[in-house]
Amino acid sequence: MKILIRTLAFYLLLVPLTFLSAQSSLTVEITDLESNEGVVIIDLLDVNEKTVRDSTCQISELKCTVVFDDLQNAQYAIRYFHDENENEELDTNFLGIPKEGIGFSNDALGKFGPKDFSEWLFDVQGDTSVRMTTKYLF
Repeated sequence: MKILIRTLAFYLLLVPLTFLSAQSSLTVEITDLESNEGVVIIDLLDVNEKTVRDSTCQISELKCTVVFDDLQNAQYAIRYFHDENENEELDTNFLGIPKEGIGFSNDALGKFGPKDFSEWLFDVQGDTSVRMTTKYLF
């Protein structure tokens, strides 16, 4: 009887730990790039608009794919730009309009910049995939 109780107690302690350590992966496919030149620089943001991961993605056939592993199940947002000249910064014209392709999760780009951050957010629960379309404004 003692062995049964100990075994049961052991498993009851493990179950909550399994849920606490649940990990997800996020696959991000970025499409509609104008060229294969340069790279795509991606930021994965939490609900507080803080970068939790970033990545530089090589372009092939006018698209790129990046996988973020070991994420907690939560809401996230993505912003990225096509760094065609690989200077690691978004190039803009004298008015501040991007000269390189940009994108936001949920295609949350308004007429005068990105929509409210709350519109960028999406859920990651288990293995999740998103496809994002690049916009060129200039």
